[in-house]
Amino acid sequence: MPKTGFLGFGRLIGGFQANKAERGPQYVVETLDKVMGEDVHTCIVPIHDYELIVTRDPRNVQVVLANNATDWDVSEHRAASWEPMIGHGIFTSRGKDWSKSRAQVRPLFKKQQIHDLDLYERHVQQLFTAIDKRFSDDSQPGWTTPFDLLPLCYNLALDVVTEVIYGRSVHSQTPAARKSFPTVTGLESPERIDIGTHVDAGKLWIEKRGALWKYRWLLPTRAFYKHCAAIHKYADWFVTLRLQAKDKYLEALDETGTASKDRYVFLNELATVTNDPIELRSQTLNVFVAGRDTTASLIGWIIYFLARHPGVLAKLRGEVVGQFGPYIPDHGSDIEFKELRGTYLHAVINEVLRFAPVVPLNERVSVCDTVLPRGGGPDGEKPIFVPQGTQILLPIYALARRKDLWGPDADEFRPERWVEGGGRKTGFEFVPFGGGVRQCMGQEFARIMAAYVIVRLLQRYDHIDNAEIPPDAPMKFHLTIENRSGSGVQVRLHEA
Repeated sequence: MPKTGFLGFGRLIGGFQANKAERGPQYVVETLDKVMGEDVHTCIVPIHDYELIVTRDPRNVQVVLANNATDWDVSEHRAASWEPMIGHGIFTSRGKDWSKSRAQVRPLFKKQQIHDLDLYERHVQQLFTAIDKRFSDDSQPGWTTPFDLLPLCYNLALDVVTEVIYGRSVHSQTPAARKSFPTVTGLESPERIDIGTHVDAGKLWIEKRGALWKYRWLLPTRAFYKHCAAIHKYADWFVTLRLQAKDKYLEALDETGTASKDRYVFLNELATVTNDPIELRSQTLNVFVAGRDTTASLIGWIIYFLARHPGVLAKLRGEVVGQFGPYIPDHGSDIEFKELRGTYLHAVINEVLRFAPVVPLNERVSVCDTVLPRGGGPDGEKPIFVPQGTQILLPIYALARRKDLWGPDADEFRPERWVEGGGRKTGFEFVPFGGGVRQCMGQEFARIMAAYVIVRLLQRYDHIDNAEIPPDAPMKFHLTIENRSGSGVQVRLHEA
């Protein structure tokens, strides 16, 4: 790909402009198609004084993430961008440090934790309480007024994740449910109201810093570090309480019904492995940020597409009500984990992840001289030599738009592609949560929680209308590491 712009920064500036216009993933596809051609899937992109590789070839993706994963690692620039906010943990560490982090974090995603549907149900009911506020005398009978559901999705995920990790929910959805914190010697009570805002602001800065790569020092840092300090203060309070209370931590939280003695709380268990307060803070924040954002984004996108595809909504709701029955007020959910594997529900979730991947771009850096199997030579079928220290970008969104892989309707939202012919079998053309040894351990958590929330929503609401103006507005991808709808999820809901 030819170098462009002043001093060769044209591609970098173009990417920034596309992200500002909330169409960064589309920019990658359009640039590759226009400059290199629709049949070229791997290219070298020069930026000022360095070169990086971009590939949307599943074979190359498989080699980078799986087959030759030891030749690749996350870049030092990624770690340097993230660590001021979340510290040295599972998503920022490399090599042996990463292996240690993975061993510490893995227990959080054991099946019994993923399957805590009672926890999900309590927070779904708080979601319903928040939605109930959107009914008014001015709206049509049974309908909410138009509103943006996306912030409620992020509140829901934040409340669940803080309870799972620290043992007490932040209750962003229902502040009235908050109880005072017990006294921790030497610390003020953490600020709960704006913790999600601090995380979002910090991640927006990290996104810009990561895009600048080795030129990240150009960005000012004062505001960013203020957000980091607020996030650290929140986590440090729980860490300090755990170190002071030791095995009486859950009792010390003193919030009946959330941190019972029998329930797994990540911080509580992690503290049996290490007593280092910085390590405890870093690992919990690594999981906190990733767990909230990918799950909330996925739930939001599912509702976004259901509102725009009434046929899909009707078919999915038919499956849900047929399997689980209608919503019964003041009656708990009888749903079991094994039942959240509905054929069409699974297809809808997969199609959402294909059409709007929650992490649209992955990256690695070669830690030694290595080779990509394809992309070189006149026909693009020859191997490519990759020197040590070369960054490679894996545009997950672009992989999902290849018509030679997904068919001529690749640009259409069509869940049926996942069930036709006995079900689609995928390889490395579909890696919404990464692949290989560093595949996201929390993907099952995100999928199960999203499935549960959607089932409960469709039991209670029989229509989801698209309330965006204009209704056919193009998709916007707001990137703060994860990909969320830039226009929100503007809907009206009708109670069944």
